Amino acid sequence: MRAATAALASPLMEIVFLGTGCPVVSTERYGPAQLVLGQGAKVLVDCGSGVTQRLLAAGAPGRDLDALLLTHLHSDHLVDLYQLIVSSWHQGRDRPLPIYGPPGTRRYVEGLMALWEPELSLRIAHEKRPSIEALKIAVTEIAAGQSLSLGGLAVQVVEVDHQPVRHAFGFVFEEKGERLVLSGDTRRCAALVAAARGADLLVHEVFIHREMPVIPGVRSAETVASVASYHTLSDEVGKIAAEAGVKALALTHFVPPACDRAALLAEVAADFGGALILAEDLLRIDLTARRVAYGSAVLALGGGDVTAVSR
Repeated sequence: MRAATAALASPLMEIVFLGTGCPVVSTERYGPAQLVLGQGAKVLVDCGSGVTQRLLAAGAPGRDLDALLLTHLHSDHLVDLYQLIVSSWHQGRDRPLPIYGPPGTRRYVEGLMALWEPELSLRIAHEKRPSIEALKIAVTEIAAGQSLSLGGLAVQVVEVDHQPVRHAFGFVFEEKGERLVLSGDTRRCAALVAAARGADLLVHEVFIHREMPVIPGVRSAETVASVASYHTLSDEVGKIAAEAGVKALALTHFVPPACDRAALLAEVAADFGGALILAEDLLRIDLTARRVAYGSAVLALGGGDVTAVSR
């Protein structure tokens, strides 16, 4: 389905799925990243592979971002950070990018910029661009329970369970009564269920364990069990959404990225009776207008169903 390329409007709250994949390379699902739009705020959550291309396709280049939030410091969630910084500079960004992330984020960003310093110094000297402010990164390390204010968006930081990763977060976004919850990477987590209680939309990761067979030389039974142990299984995620009493559930971070969509939909819908969306890259959900858009398709989101209204 053709991706939308028009500039994004500014509803009260909207989420654009930029990358719905995982470390497994996919040409359909790029690395984990979501764009949350509110009044006066364009907030990128995570910075997976291909994020700069997806931002441009979504009509919101890195130049225009107000902040980047990192759920945790796994490589698939931040591998394109340097590309984001440099491409934003090339797009004419004239201010530092605020980055909010778990403890260790400052060390990571400083190390990343130090690694690329020789290349960047050559670019600055040779290209003579009007400003280098975009290359001055403003890092704030955050903690569970902390509240942030980004434009009109109120953001609550929720600690989730992605052990052995020490610091992993989900986020609750709220503006004018609309509430959006992002799980980040986590196994079933009581704190996340509590934070998502009654939310308009829960965006949750999913691990489709039946589609991760043992492959000699690639992954063993121990590998599959270990990866499954810190993600949420496909037969659990519907139960989580039902327990939280959310109005709608959107799945992302598909492991593996190529899965039987019809089987997954049926499995999750058996436990959750609300609106259920299997996200795709560049799919958009407008919480205020209760609409889902993907390519030229526009659907109404409400009443426990997702019903096509135009295409």
